[in-house]
Amino acid sequence: MTDTQRAAAPPNIRVVLAGLMIAMMLAMLDNMIVSTALPRIVGEFGGLNHFTWVVTAYVLGTTVSTPIWGKLGDLYGRKAVFLTSIGIFLLGSALCGMAGSELLGGPGDGMIQLIAFRALQGLGAGGLMVGVMAIIGDLVPPRERGRYQGMIAGIMAIAMVAGPLTGGFITDNLSWRWAFYINLPLGGAALVLLATRMHLPRYRTEHRIDWLGASLLSTAITALVLITTWGGNEYAWASAQIFGLVALTVLSTGAFVLVERRAPEPILPLGLFANRNFAVISAVGFLLGFAMFGAMNFLPLFQQTVQGATATESGLLLLPLMFGMLATSIVAGRTITRTGRYRIFPIIGGVFLTAGMVLFTLLDAGTSRVESALYMIVLGVGMGFLMQTSMLIAQNSVEQRDLGAASGAATFFRSIGGSLGISLFGAVFNSRLQSSPAGEYIAGGGGETGVDPAALRELPAQLRETVLGGLAGSIAGVFVWAVLFAVAVPVLAWFIKEIPLRSTNNVPTDRQTPEEQAEVALSKAPVA
Repeated sequence: MTDTQRAAAPPNIRVVLAGLMIAMMLAMLDNMIVSTALPRIVGEFGGLNHFTWVVTAYVLGTTVSTPIWGKLGDLYGRKAVFLTSIGIFLLGSALCGMAGSELLGGPGDGMIQLIAFRALQGLGAGGLMVGVMAIIGDLVPPRERGRYQGMIAGIMAIAMVAGPLTGGFITDNLSWRWAFYINLPLGGAALVLLATRMHLPRYRTEHRIDWLGASLLSTAITALVLITTWGGNEYAWASAQIFGLVALTVLSTGAFVLVERRAPEPILPLGLFANRNFAVISAVGFLLGFAMFGAMNFLPLFQQTVQGATATESGLLLLPLMFGMLATSIVAGRTITRTGRYRIFPIIGGVFLTAGMVLFTLLDAGTSRVESALYMIVLGVGMGFLMQTSMLIAQNSVEQRDLGAASGAATFFRSIGGSLGISLFGAVFNSRLQSSPAGEYIAGGGGETGVDPAALRELPAQLRETVLGGLAGSIAGVFVWAVLFAVAVPVLAWFIKEIPLRSTNNVPTDRQTPEEQAEVALSKAPVA
């Protein structure tokens, strides 16, 4: 690294990075940690028909808020906005842990309270996810950014595996409430560290929040998520309720586009999509979320039902995926920092992502844990090349003043893709399962136990083989559909143009107040 490159990042970047990594870990971990606690929560509160909303409310809050948090950071300064999002996340965590307690009226309304508090928590998590990436973009020029974003990708990979493991341990040894309370000391430490040690450049901007655009975008996203959540489950796809939500999605999206074209400070600047790289990488992010999050949701199901793993073992069996993602994200980040070249990585990542999905179409009742581990390594390599490289390209495609909006949009499209992927692949899985011998067993004599792993192990050998074969075939069918979306990723990535990464952030000091210039100077002072 040259002296110029060293000077590009403030000396306190490692101190700030520690706080950012804690914040990202909290947002990602909480998305995964609750899954293993849900059976215990349902056992305490009841409300089995509403339990999926504990997850959906969090995802919805995160998806709706990411573009808004990004734009607020551009307008009001990322530090204050990011610290606010941490505060909201911690408040939501505390309330989630208290849901159904005597302090809040007892367990009678516990499930409804938990769903509402999870939505609040998701609103804060959206600010954490987009804020971390935008702050790195403020502190580090694009040429240096790959290394630090590779570290963040590593944290995301760890959280994907640590979440189910931690949730299972906490639920078994403490209480499901500590799955939320654990956020408080960690988030508090990040809040204090970033409040005292993080100094970011801020710009004088006329503060006009596009509240109408934000409302229309939130309405469109909410309606879309409700379509994917309720369609085929709560209501038939051809029902009046679903058609009404489709109409609401279309109308609110059209109104949003019209409003954004006229807004002085749009929540999602449509002009960003005139940049080819930004438009292409946004589409890549959508497809990545669609294929990756949608299909990966079924790996633990395969491991616990077909391969007979416990919930804790299932988390451990995901380690090959984490190692593949962690190693390649770090390698890609360091290579980009050293060479300044990045176009090849999303192409390679798309190829490995597609190859991993193709391998998972081979799943059957006889697939060993070693075989599935090798498949996960291939998939993890593809994810590692794509996850943070796509964010880097999105940020390098826009001016510094639009960094928050670009980071929010990139996170938004990936989240929307994941939400739609989970819904579509869930419908595919249910359809194939119902037409399989496993579906006949569940609809017939096995309906009371469903696909409970413990109950499946007690079945007679011949029936168990038939049922497990049907489950494995249904899960493999999900990955067949995932291939159709994954294969478009390297094709789209081919059209990315190699634009040289900036070696500085080119921050114009004439747009800063004297106080803000002093704050930036402080950030570059040696840390005692």
